[in-house]
Amino acid sequence: MKASLFALPAVAVLLTAAPASEVVTKDTIAKWMTELSNWGRWGKDDQKGTLNLITPEKRKQALKLVKDGVSVSLAHNIDKEKTPDSPRPISQEMTLDAGGHAMDLYTIWYHGSIITHIDALCHYSFEGKLYNGMDRSRINSKDGCPILGVENQKEGYMTRGVLVDIPRLKNIPYMEPGQVVTAADLEAWEKYANVKIGSGDALFVRTGRWARRAKLGPWNVAASAAGFDATALPWLHKRDIALLGNDAVEDAQPSGVEGVQRPIHQIAIVAMGLPLIDVMDLEAAAEACAMRKRWEFLVTVAPPPVLGGTGFPINPIATF
Repeated sequence: MKASLFALPAVAVLLTAAPASEVVTKDTIAKWMTELSNWGRWGKDDQKGTLNLITPEKRKQALKLVKDGVSVSLAHNIDKEKTPDSPRPISQEMTLDAGGHAMDLYTIWYHGSIITHIDALCHYSFEGKLYNGMDRSRINSKDGCPILGVENQKEGYMTRGVLVDIPRLKNIPYMEPGQVVTAADLEAWEKYANVKIGSGDALFVRTGRWARRAKLGPWNVAASAAGFDATALPWLHKRDIALLGNDAVEDAQPSGVEGVQRPIHQIAIVAMGLPLIDVMDLEAAAEACAMRKRWEFLVTVAPPPVLGGTGFPINPIATF
């Protein structure tokens, strides 16, 4: 794909389908499993990973970002229709009893590309090991994840959220499937938006997935999506972010790394202990940020503490 140049105030941005300067291989990813590791950083028994970076002081700083008292959801409404990006939609079984009560039973397969959800640290493994060197063999079909389950995120998150709006940066309506977000893009956004992404932050990147879907219809996002390029991983580790999310499946798809389908998931979850929020809907937040010319906000997330869960659907809230 031919590159296109877009000019913005004080920033020139090159949009590419793949990074030109560095080729990441399966061996590179294996090396980064050690070089970008947080194993042992918060103790050998730690099960919270980078959530440890959300300190009491970080929470107090984040509270000071609330100026207007306006909240915006960062979750997509859960569709019930079967579509190319939702091959196993949520099912709802309603019960209406004689007492006038309405109750329902849901069956949810949320680790896809249509439901906003959090990934627990037991969701991915590498060579039989989970985050912090814990043994994947302890996971079983009866108990789920007795270690690193989503219940370890029970206290939730309250920290500074930073929205990176790549389509706005590059002056395009949305990114196309397969296009990548690199460390250079993230730094260009810092200059454009006058923000500095740092320790304990929740970093959310908009690719415009939902804007594209609204115009062109659904497609198989699990196989073809804009997202982070693997070359961004050392940058993400260096900045010590606590939480990472985007509006698709994090990894650009295809990943560009032969033999590794989801390098962002693998390194972030297993090596860094960095929880991921997949399939966010950042359209409303992008408009709210643009209106205020302010791309930071208080973000709050409270995952349901399902014992042994590999994650769960969530509704993150940005408060301005």
